[in-house]
Amino acid sequence: MLRTKRNSCADPSYAIPASIKTLVFAAFIVALGFGFISPILPQFVTSFGVGMAAAGVVVSIFSGSRLLFAPMAGKLVDTVGSRKTYVWGLLIVAVTTALVAVARDYVHVVLLRGIAGFGSTMFTVSAMGLIVRLSPPAIRGRCSGAYSTGFLLGSICGPLLGSVLAPLGMRWPFVIYGVFLALAAAVVYFRLPHSMGLSPAAAPSRAVMTVREALADRAYRAGMVAAFANGWANFGVRLAIIPLFAFATFEQGAYFSGVILTTYAVGNACALQFSGKWADRVGRKPLIIAGLCMSAIFTALLGLSTSVAAVVVLSVCAGVGSGIFYPPTQAVIADIIGQDRDGGKVLASYQMSADLGAILGPIVVGSIAQVYGFAAAFGVTAVILFAAAFQWLFGRETLAVRTASSSSLKGG
Repeated sequence: MLRTKRNSCADPSYAIPASIKTLVFAAFIVALGFGFISPILPQFVTSFGVGMAAAGVVVSIFSGSRLLFAPMAGKLVDTVGSRKTYVWGLLIVAVTTALVAVARDYVHVVLLRGIAGFGSTMFTVSAMGLIVRLSPPAIRGRCSGAYSTGFLLGSICGPLLGSVLAPLGMRWPFVIYGVFLALAAAVVYFRLPHSMGLSPAAAPSRAVMTVREALADRAYRAGMVAAFANGWANFGVRLAIIPLFAFATFEQGAYFSGVILTTYAVGNACALQFSGKWADRVGRKPLIIAGLCMSAIFTALLGLSTSVAAVVVLSVCAGVGSGIFYPPTQAVIADIIGQDRDGGKVLASYQMSADLGAILGPIVVGSIAQVYGFAAAFGVTAVILFAAAFQWLFGRETLAVRTASSSSLKGG
């Protein structure tokens, strides 16, 4: 009886390539270092004699810069290639972050964080491009899940290790983060072969997918809506509103906000261990719809909770929901572009959807919470997530088409 080789690309158990593991390790280093500065950045900014609103501008300028320069980052990916864009993006963030340590004025910090946002979107978009290019089609879900896990573990460990740096003051962590970013850039530069992520000029046989072509695909449109919902709920509302919710609801709110965020991350990490594999076996669409609905339900219930135990359990469940739908969504974008084409602008547009959600989420939900309360605020977030799930009812399954034929996917 003939047996299929275990390392066949058609086998979902096929091992993740070393090049993807390199990107996962780099993502871990980036997130780990960011954990050193994220807890102290607002406090550091206020040391220049400005208020909390001005400190919030420093956070917003980073996200706003990412959104503004995402199209340029996509163009760079299509022009000079994913690998070069990734390395140069990391180096830009490394230098500007280290320079924050010697900043003598509030304006200097704002400018440096704005430039860092440009570098951040460069390596974010190019990393997605490299994952599209390097992931075997049959295990794209697993590769996306592994990359997300690297970032998540770094995000969990970073603040914990960052507390050890407290005796050094508020300036040294910026230098150390800069060093970490330079290390991640070096890892990618030396570990990935130079032929990977080449520009179309260096590989003229590779076609470039346009945003208009991608938007003609129902799956891409649904993926952008899911990215917006994910940015709104998980990168915006979760980080900005949950600490305020904990502070207003519980006596030791400052302590419990950290606990809630940690339990969410734990649920997310648990789901990432299986969601990518399932996406490669049962399809992207079922997991995306199930994860979005699960995240919506438990987010809505979170706003109605009054006990610590209930909030912790619901936070874990909401994290599981997010971990279920995120890797399959990224895998959909990879399916649409395929390994035989470059799609820097397509990836940038997808990333812009997530960034826009992360920017608008805290503003809108914060305003709702102030006027109508936290239950209404979390309820609106649940509606956004349900709307994304509803959009996916009309999206097409990309895995079935990709596995049935090696030809490029056509829009719906």
